[in-house]
Amino acid sequence: MLPTNRTLLGIPLGSKVRINFSNYMVYIIFIIVLLIFGLWHGEKFFSASNIMNITRQTAMISIMAVACTFVIAAGQIDLSIGSIVALSSIVSALVLQSTDNLFLAVGAGLLVGAGIGLFNGFFVAKVRIPAFLVTLGTLSLVKGAAMWTTNTSAVPITNDAFTYLFGLGTIGPIPILFIWTILIMGIGHFALRNLPFGKRVLATGGNITSAKYTGINVDRTTISVFVLSGMAASFAGMLYAGRVQTARYTFGEGDELSVIAAVILGGTSMAGGVGTVIGTVIGSLLMGVINNGLIIGGLSVSQQMMVRGAIIILFVTLNMLAHRGKS
Repeated sequence: MLPTNRTLLGIPLGSKVRINFSNYMVYIIFIIVLLIFGLWHGEKFFSASNIMNITRQTAMISIMAVACTFVIAAGQIDLSIGSIVALSSIVSALVLQSTDNLFLAVGAGLLVGAGIGLFNGFFVAKVRIPAFLVTLGTLSLVKGAAMWTTNTSAVPITNDAFTYLFGLGTIGPIPILFIWTILIMGIGHFALRNLPFGKRVLATGGNITSAKYTGINVDRTTISVFVLSGMAASFAGMLYAGRVQTARYTFGEGDELSVIAAVILGGTSMAGGVGTVIGTVIGSLLMGVINNGLIIGGLSVSQQMMVRGAIIILFVTLNMLAHRGKS
């Protein structure tokens, strides 16, 4: 006699399996965009050199977006990351120029990012100023400091170890920038999903009052995500500098918007409480693919901006509607 509770892979036979496509919307969109540009440009688009070029171009945005996922999942926002990129790259380059010591240069750059993140976090968590206003002010303050430090001059980098580790290096055919992206994505995904810190971030963003009642130090969590964001931005600044072998105050201009767009496209809620690091990186790669495809297509800069903006609005709308339908 056959058992009545037959199952296949743990799913009762005869039952209806529901797939929440909203959880995979960014992946579906990513595949659709790849197919569109693949049909448009053919083998030129899918060539190994072009794919590697996309990973290089998106590495800095992806790394900052991983950290920004924690910020937005905690119910905050950070507009200062672009200016941190510039100042940190300059500080690292100046220290490298003075000491030729790789560890001192990296440490100084990360310290700048952590310090600015601590500044932002303190005013948001302790002084209770909205993150939008604090980080908007910090953006201008730090950008001015980057310009003043070198009198708007570029700082050349001649240290081969720095340029190899933070930009130009490859391991086999794989750019080291892509390796950094995968490494940081893995760490971020594990931290958000498995570590107590990640659970505190999601709880704080989901309902700050409930988080307080459960014993979570929401002020410390808020400060921590801003410090994390600042350090990620400073690391991205070093990657920019290593890639072009110089540091400039123009690094990071407008990156804050690209980073936030990548996070939202990836499925993280602007309201907080929901975040996905892997989705964020796919969102970053999605924008990189769009930029690359439009450039290969020969569109002018103005046309690229218009099409890119329209695509981002469309995809964010689809993503939000999908999640709204799920709820």
